[in-house]
Amino acid sequence: MKKSARAEFVLARLQALYPDPPVPLDHSNAFTLLVAVLLSAQCTDERVNMVTPELFALADNATAMAKVRVPTILRIIRSCGLSPQKSKAISRLSKILVDEHDGEVPADIDALERLPGVGHKTASVVMAQAFGVPAFPVDTHIHRLAQRWGLTNGKNVKQTEADLKRIFPEATWNKLHLQIIFYGREFCTARGCNGTVCDICRACYPNRKKPFVAKKA
Repeated sequence: MKKSARAEFVLARLQALYPDPPVPLDHSNAFTLLVAVLLSAQCTDERVNMVTPELFALADNATAMAKVRVPTILRIIRSCGLSPQKSKAISRLSKILVDEHDGEVPADIDALERLPGVGHKTASVVMAQAFGVPAFPVDTHIHRLAQRWGLTNGKNVKQTEADLKRIFPEATWNKLHLQIIFYGREFCTARGCNGTVCDICRACYPNRKKPFVAKKA
C-alpha cells in the first residue's frame, strides 16, 4: 500500500470511529484551555481534569490568575508533573497576558510560543481548538503512530508535523490530531500494539511480522 493509500485509509477509519472527537481537556475558554494544555505536559489528561476545577474556580481568566500567588497555584496543581515550574509559568504568562494582550489569549502562534511554559505543541493546540486555525499538534504519541502507519520517518515531532501536514488536507488537521490521540489510547497503545496488532497497523502493513520500533521524538 502506497503512503497516499495509507493516509486515505487512516482518515476514513478514524472518521468512522470518531466523527466528532471532543477536546479531552476540560476548559471553558481560551485561557483555561491554554492552562490545561500547559499542565498536560508529562501528565495525563485525567489528572489535569482532576486539578483544574479547583484552579479555575479560583481564576478562569488571566486577570484573576495574575493575582493568585504562586504557592496557591502550586498547592492545587502539585499532583501534576513538573508542578513547581508549571505554577510559576501559569503566574508569569497570566501577568504577560494582562500587560501585553489586555488579558486575552492572542490568536497568534508566535505570540503564544513566547509565553512562559508554552511550546509549539501547546500553542498549536490552542490555535486549533480555541480559535479554529488549522494546526497539527504532534506529541510523542502521534509521532509514534505516524511512524507505525508509514506516514513519516521523522526523527522528531517537528519533522513528523511537517510530513502529516503534507499528507492530509488542511481542513482535516484540527479534528484528525484528536482522532489519532483517541485511537492511540484505545487501540494502538505504546505497549498494547507493536505495529502488528491494531486494525490500522495490520491494514497498512499486512505483511509486517516483526514488532515495529519507532524512533523516539
